[in-house]
Amino acid sequence: MFLVDAILHALQISLFMVWEVLWPLAFGFLLSAMVQTVVSKRAVASALGRPDLRGFVLACGFGAASSSCSYAAVAVARALFRRGASFVNAIIFEFASTNLVFELGLVLLIFLGWQFVAAEFAGGLLMAVLLWILFKVTLRQRMVDAARRQADRGVVGSTHEAHGEMDMSITDGPFLSRLFSPRGFTAISHSFYMDLHAVYVDLGVGFLVAGALAAWVPNSWWQAFFLTGHPTLNEFWSPVIGPVISMLSFVCSVGNVPLAVVLWNGGISFGGVISFIFADLIILPILNIYRKYYGRRMSLYLLAVSYAAMALAGFLVGGAFQLLGLAPTNHNVAVFEAQPAWNYTTFLDIAFLVLMALLAWRFVTTGGIEMVRAHARRPEAAARVVTDPVCGMSVDPATATYSSDFGGTTYYFCSAGCKERFDREPGKYRRSRFGATATGFRDRGEDG
Repeated sequence: MFLVDAILHALQISLFMVWEVLWPLAFGFLLSAMVQTVVSKRAVASALGRPDLRGFVLACGFGAASSSCSYAAVAVARALFRRGASFVNAIIFEFASTNLVFELGLVLLIFLGWQFVAAEFAGGLLMAVLLWILFKVTLRQRMVDAARRQADRGVVGSTHEAHGEMDMSITDGPFLSRLFSPRGFTAISHSFYMDLHAVYVDLGVGFLVAGALAAWVPNSWWQAFFLTGHPTLNEFWSPVIGPVISMLSFVCSVGNVPLAVVLWNGGISFGGVISFIFADLIILPILNIYRKYYGRRMSLYLLAVSYAAMALAGFLVGGAFQLLGLAPTNHNVAVFEAQPAWNYTTFLDIAFLVLMALLAWRFVTTGGIEMVRAHARRPEAAARVVTDPVCGMSVDPATATYSSDFGGTTYYFCSAGCKERFDREPGKYRRSRFGATATGFRDRGEDG
């Protein structure tokens, strides 16, 4: 009976935490989907070609406006690198896309307060600057060349690669007409649910683990671990150990925020929380993807420079907020005692659930489910693939189920939904936004 009560208590905390941040998460995903609808990945790649100050600023900006899924961010970074972006800018884009995004800031605001949002974004920019400096000082061209050769092999690193390839952006016409057109509605629904599909496991695991730790691990254990009895040591130790805890948690994307709440409640320093959140791109599964994408040597290099930048950025931003008197001192988190009530949170949650249902209807009725299944079927590494002109996904013509002929060219599609949209308006899709006609075969080792 005790075990059942303990499990139910942990689940209750997890569910109450989900209810508190349901609408901010949905709102953040919606904003990201709208941006993805009007900004093409090909345009992003062409803007990130040079590792200069302009490329750095654009990498941060485009990353902040992209999907927050860590696995998808890693896949997009490799795709940008293969399409012509510099390696430095591709990695900066990757880190910005998981640390400077809307949904992360909104969830932090609800759980921990505005100070953490400000520190996350200030620290995220500082970390990007530190990474850029470290790359300039330590990264050698021969390492980049070796990484490019490995990237061009097109080794599959995760099931989220197709999500990273997906590009349903609308680039023709005025901004508002693109965003609020039927095509725009479809693109927003697909980006919204593809993003959600990419992170739902991490979100679920993050909330469940956070609930379990909050319910079962006493604060006294955390306080001893974080050296809260020695405030000076705590300020140095927390940013150092925070990324290590994140690495071993296997949880990334927005899913690590609930764990950050537990750690803050247990006594980790303000800067330690920030460095912990930064470290979702060096968890062990993603390090293994780096190895597949760029080779063993580059994966170890990325681990070293990323860890150094994360720990230093967390320490510096924590210290700056302390000196300015902005760092919060109360470690008690109200969300652990909060219960659903008829307040603004509940009304906003209901409103966004209705909006999510509307987007789900559009997603399902325009071939979204089949597209999700198609994303799980990746072409073989040696396949000569083409680009689906509707969604941007790589398709192997030898195994493609759907195709259409238009203007003397054969176009191949990942799903019936993409074929149907093409057949309705072929003129809008006849030349791929990715730089080649759909019959332009390429190896998986080429621009994907």
